[in-house]
Amino acid sequence: MKRREITLGLKEALRLVLETIRPLPAEKVSLVASIGRVAARDLYALVDSPSTDVSRKDGYAVSSRDVAHATDAYPARLKLLGSATAGGPRGARITPGTTVRVLTGASVPVGADVIIAEEYAQRSGQDVLIGDPSGSEVNILPRGGDAAKGAHILEPGSRILPAAAGLLAAAGHSVIPVFKNPVTGIIGTGDELVEPGKPLTDGGLYASNVVTLAGWCNKYGMGRRTKIVKDDYDAILDAITEFALETDALITSGGAWTGDRDLVAQVLENLGWKMIFHRIRMGPGKAVGFGTLDGKPVFILPGGPPSNLMGFLQIALPGLLALCGSPNTGLPATNARLAADIVGGNVEWTDLFFGTLKPDEELPLFHPMEKRTRLSSITNATAIAAIPEGSDHLQKGSIITVQLLT
Repeated sequence: MKRREITLGLKEALRLVLETIRPLPAEKVSLVASIGRVAARDLYALVDSPSTDVSRKDGYAVSSRDVAHATDAYPARLKLLGSATAGGPRGARITPGTTVRVLTGASVPVGADVIIAEEYAQRSGQDVLIGDPSGSEVNILPRGGDAAKGAHILEPGSRILPAAAGLLAAAGHSVIPVFKNPVTGIIGTGDELVEPGKPLTDGGLYASNVVTLAGWCNKYGMGRRTKIVKDDYDAILDAITEFALETDALITSGGAWTGDRDLVAQVLENLGWKMIFHRIRMGPGKAVGFGTLDGKPVFILPGGPPSNLMGFLQIALPGLLALCGSPNTGLPATNARLAADIVGGNVEWTDLFFGTLKPDEELPLFHPMEKRTRLSSITNATAIAAIPEGSDHLQKGSIITVQLLT
């Protein structure tokens, strides 16, 4: 039976992927382990941080009334009662005409409403002389100034950065609910493929695509399992069946088209997968496919290195990031100026170009690479530019949006 193929544009294909995939269930991890992960629910402060008013600077705690009329010529003279340090006792109560030496992070003594920075003060025996304080700020971080108990800190879908993890710690959290990161099964197919580390046979190729895809999964903190199989129906069937049970998403590399030995789609059809598409008007990478098997996402990628990587970056990676619960499913992007003309092959297609970014005066310059089928042609790529559907070229000097690979 002839395999059904659906031709659609890149934007429509990506929309279908993101509409189909839902985030994995949540799990609780430690604060440090949550960094880089995606929050699975709203997070609120459990305590006030700081737990009391604290000094922002080394200086002297005073009542503002005592220094209101002080000048450099006629400084206020205050009796020094003692000192207070971070984590130590609050220090003596401030009464009119007195002060307490405080260090950064120390609790503000009762009766004080200003911390005079030490550069505005001078010790004189057991007294402290304070000149014109107008240049000094209040220098007090109030209780709950970083996070007030009950205050909202993070929304679900927020990627947790190191500073956010620090604020969560200050707010009383020790474990964080995050969406699970998927374990992705990557199957490389081809009689010519050899697992890296094993002897290379005549006519063989090391499975570089599998390593590249696993590397991208690793970059985003996703688990991965890899397997290399021959162009054999039963071998592909066994690999897909195994990974469909043991992983959260499946990627096949090679055997994606309609040749006599392109068996991946045939195996998936016989397993009862729900095909959503299997052809996109994009180049390189037109043979990319997507569907679900037992509710798990499956991505079919072509075997040519540029097509394989482009299909992964444009379709599979956004799907995997959606599985992680990430609100940002695309590669990061920036504006750049085109260093040379680029010409597409078909006005109805999205033409994608690997290239490099180099600094320039205002915007970085994007230097497109010549389209080739060799892995070496894209090894040094740092960005991707696109000629969108409806256009067949972009002129040198144009300001375009590029996707960043580094």
